[in-house]
Amino acid sequence: MSESIGITDEVLEKINRHSVGTLTADMVYCFSVLLCDNEVDRDYERFSAEALGKLAELFVGRTGIFDHDCKSSGQTARIYETEVKTYPDRKTSDGKEYAALMGYAYMVRTEQNKSLIAEIEGGIKKEVSVGCSVKKRICSICGSDGSRGGCAHVKGRTYGGRLCFVTLEEPTDAYEWSFVAVPAQRAAGVTKVYGEREDSDAAEALKSLEKLFCEELTADIIRLRGFVDGEVPDHSELDIYGMIELKRRLEKQLRDEAASGSAGVVKSSSDAELRAFRV
Repeated sequence: MSESIGITDEVLEKINRHSVGTLTADMVYCFSVLLCDNEVDRDYERFSAEALGKLAELFVGRTGIFDHDCKSSGQTARIYETEVKTYPDRKTSDGKEYAALMGYAYMVRTEQNKSLIAEIEGGIKKEVSVGCSVKKRICSICGSDGSRGGCAHVKGRTYGGRLCFVTLEEPTDAYEWSFVAVPAQRAAGVTKVYGEREDSDAAEALKSLEKLFCEELTADIIRLRGFVDGEVPDHSELDIYGMIELKRRLEKQLRDEAASGSAGVVKSSSDAELRAFRV
């Protein structure tokens, strides 16, 4: 995820566009972050190359936090520059030229963040997610836009030998980027918040969507409990990430039971993760 960056006068000029006072080279720590790419991720979603280009514009100046917790006390770094890198010799799983959105971030050196800097350099704080909004999500099978009712195709299934996934297009806003433990995108990690955001308060928008997503996750978990064998952990005390993990474990258990013949019925989960908060 990260690499040390030489702090040149040009870099300092870009950093000081976002600072109130004038920062010098010895006052800042800089590193690069692979924010997201155009590969099909674990949620069977991908950004288009055009979307990456728009996100590159939107993420300049965005703050870095932890686990998408929008409290100001969690702010730790800020992106001062972005670029989309393309790799002609590398193809995505759906045959596209691989492209990745890189963010170049800085933080002010303090006594409090010495351990964080050490963890970044040591590769402990590595995986990241981004919080953003997109206008369109296009089905790879039929081209329907999920934001306008969508279609009956299910992400992750194969139709006529073609994998169904969603392409995210026309980003409308970028909220933040976060250090996380388990990203959805294999190269970095993406948190997607769907629908055009009309509220200027990103935190309130995220809270509202998180509540809705939790309700949908609860319904999925309750339904899955009826199909798997054995005792299922109580989900009532779990946070949103714990609920996502429990749902995935139940789905895997159901698939394993079906493969072994111990389950008579296999029922796929609903498309609740159209509002996925974690990559």
